[in-house]
Amino acid sequence: MGGVVVLRIEKFKYLGSIVEKRGDIDEDISHRIRVGWQKWKKASGVLCDKRIPHKLKGRVYRMVELPALLYGSECWSIKKIQVQRLMVAEMRMIRWMCGYTRLDRIKNVVIRERVGVAPLEDRLRETRLRWFGHVKRRSVSAPVRRGEAIHLLDCRRGRGCPKMSWDAVIRRDMKSLGLTEDIA
Repeated sequence: MGGVVVLRIEKFKYLGSIVEKRGDIDEDISHRIRVGWQKWKKASGVLCDKRIPHKLKGRVYRMVELPALLYGSECWSIKKIQVQRLMVAEMRMIRWMCGYTRLDRIKNVVIRERVGVAPLEDRLRETRLRWFGHVKRRSVSAPVRRGEAIHLLDCRRGRGCPKMSWDAVIRRDMKSLGLTEDIA
């Protein structure tokens, strides 16, 4: 371009998300976890204060932490191992917020109930289905959006099972909740 050589790269950051050449999201998930911990450090004065009730901490967590942790997740064709990584990071934050360790042997369900935070997997499913509803309602002449543009990248696959598409993830979500496309 104008005598300047443009390098071919494997990944780049676009609107806060990391887009990889092969369409993988592992790097984006790692980035989201790091950003979540950065937000955690900024809000730890409130989240770790023992004088603040757990329910109020949970509300602050849902307003500050979750958006940073799940930014762009509506377009992810996510695998179970990647969901597990996000859930581990989230539970570490919630346990720390409540002042519990794993040695206290308190179940995650009990801690989530005390704080008032739904499981991350449910939140991911909700955001994906909300985005699916927007995609289904848009007009045919609407431009291609960020998550859909990933399919335009050169995605050569190697050995192993085929990559699960976003459509397949949406179908799995709708099947698990017993929904149809019209309801979603």
